[in-house]
Amino acid sequence: MYVVESKGGAIACMLMSLMFLGTWPAVMAFLERRGRLPQHTYLDYSITNLLAAVIIAFTLGQIGDGTTDMPNFITQLYQDNWPSVLFALAGGVFLSIGNLSTQYAWALVGLSVVEVVSSSITVVIGTTLNYFLDDRINKASVLFPGVGCFLIAVILGSAVHSSNASDDKKKLRHLSDGFKDNSEVKDVVPNISQTSFPKDPKKGKEITAEARFGTAEFLIELENKRSIKVFDRSIWLGLGITFFSGVCFSLFSPAFNLATNDQFHLLKKGVPHLVVYTAFFYFSACCFVVAIILNIIFLYRPILNLPKSSFKAYLKDSNGRGWALLAGFLCGFGNGLQFMGGQAAGYAAADAVQALPLVSTFWAVVIFGEYRKSSRRTYILLVSMLLMFMVAVGVLMASSGHRK
Repeated sequence: MYVVESKGGAIACMLMSLMFLGTWPAVMAFLERRGRLPQHTYLDYSITNLLAAVIIAFTLGQIGDGTTDMPNFITQLYQDNWPSVLFALAGGVFLSIGNLSTQYAWALVGLSVVEVVSSSITVVIGTTLNYFLDDRINKASVLFPGVGCFLIAVILGSAVHSSNASDDKKKLRHLSDGFKDNSEVKDVVPNISQTSFPKDPKKGKEITAEARFGTAEFLIELENKRSIKVFDRSIWLGLGITFFSGVCFSLFSPAFNLATNDQFHLLKKGVPHLVVYTAFFYFSACCFVVAIILNIIFLYRPILNLPKSSFKAYLKDSNGRGWALLAGFLCGFGNGLQFMGGQAAGYAAADAVQALPLVSTFWAVVIFGEYRKSSRRTYILLVSMLLMFMVAVGVLMASSGHRK
């Protein structure tokens, strides 16, 4: 099989993983903003996410001849390694629930803030656990200052969202001031019409031109199109879901670490550790099963006042399916590359791929127009958050070690 052994190869895997893991959330958020139900999107995503793990297992996991200590993927499927398999399955549960949670948080809080806060929580908790599980192969004097920087990024991310939400309310309040009859705009945000645009106060005609990013008209247009309505939601609900997803994400990497390195010595004598590809296959299979079960339930019992759907309706909904399938591939290959790099340089250092918000924020600004026409305070907080995040990532990568 193909094994990443050098620190340089590990860092290359992390950088590729960073690009993939930073892009797939933007694709998923894009579909929600176009009105596709998140249950439909996540079912499509889950299929190719598993397919990516299968492709990796049967290619990189089967290249060349295996050894007694590192058997090939298919050989390991028949070995008595269930204690390690259970840890891999647990990691799949954590990742699936975390990904499912973020799909709703993106709509409520915004792509960039969700990714920064959840990723930072992942690093603060997950990196600390991985450091001790990896027998401290990473440099603590470098690693933990990086973790501290991520923690500061969490605080700044929450401040960015709060400031931006305040900016949006001001824009909507300014728009409502131009109406003679304010019946459509009560309490500034909650009851804006979800079926048609408000009328131009001067001409008395509906606003039909495409609104510019960051304007009140754009916010209303977006609300009318998207599948998850956000105007009447508490910011604390979105932040609560974001923090929950961050805790889930912080546990999947340590679980995978235990699956591949057996730190608790649960395997029988003579049974080799799970190689990355075998562990990733079990990990992704469990992630797939959990996602399918939960999303089929959400089809018939939706949350956040989403409309009910059915499995038959999902099969007929081909609008945006290609994008959802692409998102699954990006996430699957991104996770696989993260684990390959982590096995070589330490999973604590591999958590540097949590820099994915740097990529996600780029897409959020370019594609979705987030933070356009916001206040100076919001811009200062946003730039501070991203700078702190870049410092944290650089420090975390500098702590890379080398597994014997």
